[in-house]
Amino acid sequence: MSSSNEEEDVGPSVDSNDMEERIAARRIRIAKRADAARKALLGEDLNELKEVKEEISKSRKQIEDSRLRLTKLRKDGFELVSNIRVAGDAREAARRTIEEEAKRHRKEKLESEAKSAAERFDEITKKWESALQKEVPQSLHEMLLQQKRSCDSMNDEKNKLITDFQQDLKAKDDLYVKDLKKMAEDIDLMIERMNEQVDNLSKGQREELEEIERAFVAERNELLEVQRKKWEEKMAFRYEKEEENLVSRARRVDDFEQQLQHLRVQDAEEYNMVKIRLETDVQILEQQLQQMRATYQLNQEKLEYNFQVLKKRDDENTITKSQQKRKITRLQDVLNALRQKLAKQEKSYKDENTQLSEDYKRITEQFHDLQRKSKHFLATDAKKFHDIWCMNEEELKGLLKEVLEVDRVIHEQQLGLPPEQPDLSFTENVGPLVNSQKSSGASASQILHEVMSNQTGSEADAGEDAAPATIYSRISAHTIKQILELLCDEAGFLVEQKLNKLLAPLEKDERSLMKLDNIFSALGLETEEDIHKLSTYFMNIRDKKEVDRQKSLESNMELNAEGEPAPEEDEADNEIRMMMDEAEDADELGDIPSDCVDLIHPNEVLKALRAFVEDTRKGAKQGGGKAQFHLSSLEDRDDSLDSEYWNKYATLLNAKKERLWDALIEALEKYNEVLHSRSTLLSETEALRQQNAELRLLLHQYVNSKVNAELEIPPTRVLQLELNPN
Repeated sequence: MSSSNEEEDVGPSVDSNDMEERIAARRIRIAKRADAARKALLGEDLNELKEVKEEISKSRKQIEDSRLRLTKLRKDGFELVSNIRVAGDAREAARRTIEEEAKRHRKEKLESEAKSAAERFDEITKKWESALQKEVPQSLHEMLLQQKRSCDSMNDEKNKLITDFQQDLKAKDDLYVKDLKKMAEDIDLMIERMNEQVDNLSKGQREELEEIERAFVAERNELLEVQRKKWEEKMAFRYEKEEENLVSRARRVDDFEQQLQHLRVQDAEEYNMVKIRLETDVQILEQQLQQMRATYQLNQEKLEYNFQVLKKRDDENTITKSQQKRKITRLQDVLNALRQKLAKQEKSYKDENTQLSEDYKRITEQFHDLQRKSKHFLATDAKKFHDIWCMNEEELKGLLKEVLEVDRVIHEQQLGLPPEQPDLSFTENVGPLVNSQKSSGASASQILHEVMSNQTGSEADAGEDAAPATIYSRISAHTIKQILELLCDEAGFLVEQKLNKLLAPLEKDERSLMKLDNIFSALGLETEEDIHKLSTYFMNIRDKKEVDRQKSLESNMELNAEGEPAPEEDEADNEIRMMMDEAEDADELGDIPSDCVDLIHPNEVLKALRAFVEDTRKGAKQGGGKAQFHLSSLEDRDDSLDSEYWNKYATLLNAKKERLWDALIEALEKYNEVLHSRSTLLSETEALRQQNAELRLLLHQYVNSKVNAELEIPPTRVLQLELNPN
């Protein structure tokens, strides 16, 4: 373990400061792990693995040593070349420091010179004012000479400063030339060193490549020698194994021959014993055969007698059998025909049932899909209509607000009149117009709750008065309640057993109400019209005339018992009754009194329900497969007032107001033209003012010019004399 650890420590390390060395160490470690895993799968010897590992570590050690040497050589060369750049950077930093200091001194000189020059210029300027006051030419001449000397001294100082700056500039030019020469020398030196480093690196790489190649050749020779020795050892081992196998094979052949001879002797003995036993059995069987022949002769005579008897019986049975066969054949044909007919009918019924089931499922799915899509599209259209209505309404309200604001501003600011306040009550509406007077019919569940909640005849009559235009206008509440009770008692099979168990603890009215609700769902009753249609199947309506005639006879009999009325009065009453009967017969939607209605027998309820369901299906088929559902859509609303509502926004801006605005626009356009002309004149006036100011400035500069002081008779003096002749 110590030797392997020492071998692993030789070479690159993952703890090194050099990034390339750490990368190489990781690569070597990954290669070792992959090699060890591969050899473990192949099942090689551990000693061989150690030897190969040792050999591989030697070659890799040479590669790593070469890499480290080349890395050090490249690093030293880079440092040698970069020293020139470092020296140049140091010289440039020193030069910049000196340049900053010189620049600061020049700036101080310029500031001090500018300050002193400004002071002298002020002194010279002040002396010009005193010179203008002198009238003696000699004193004026002395003053001019003194001013000239002052100006010359100031110019000399400036020239001296300029000369100093020129000398500095010349020195900078010389220094620049020297720096260029130095940079050229540095570049030449850098190129020379770079060439040397390239040669050194090339030479070092060639040497290291030769060393690596020699290491690989030596490693290859050693590996070949080791493998050759292993091959010889394996071949010797193979020869020994072949000799051992030959000896063991000869020994096994001898053993097998001895066993085979022993088996031959044993089988011969067994064969003799079996032969003796079989001969004894043959003798015994021959004796038994003689006995059987005697018995056979006796039995043959008996059988001949029995055969004659059986032959007669067989003839009789043959006749009977032929008759039965003909009968069986005939019945079999009938049975086969019936079976074929039954199979065809079963197949046709099964196919028809399957086809009808598939059609029913498909149509049901299409119906539900159509219903779902219709609901979705109707809801989407309603929402879209509402959103578009609100958007247009908000836009018109905003425009209306702007128009009213503009009209108010025009009246108050331009016309000075109070604005007219139009009727804006219609703008309080939000969303589409809704007709509140529209009513809808009651549902089947509402009718059911209303009927079952009425316990007495008086309550039913009150229900009729409270809810006109309902089913009570056609059939009395008492009759409807009797029909519903009959339906609840006889159509209980339409209610699920689980629901019956759940409804058992409830009271009778609540239980009946829940049962009827479930029965209505099973029969598809949803509206008041459906209940009325179902009720017609449970009623036997008698003629009203017969009922009235019976009532009149009974009343006449009662009156006769009390006292007979006059014959004229009886005739008048009969005529009135006949006229009322005719009027009631003419009214199709008239009431059906409970006296004219007889309910069907409870045993006929199933027939009535079957007839109702069949008629409902026929009506649905004749209707062309229309959807049996209802959804509220945009068609339910009354749009007759929409145009009037939208026109109210347009009528707020009438023709009178438009004419007023047109006249105001024309007047404002004329006023705008006047303002444009005034703006043009103002801009021209401003330009003339600016030109006048510029001329005044030029004249002032000409009067105060220094050239006038140098002339004997300046033009300004002439102008003054012309302006002031006195």
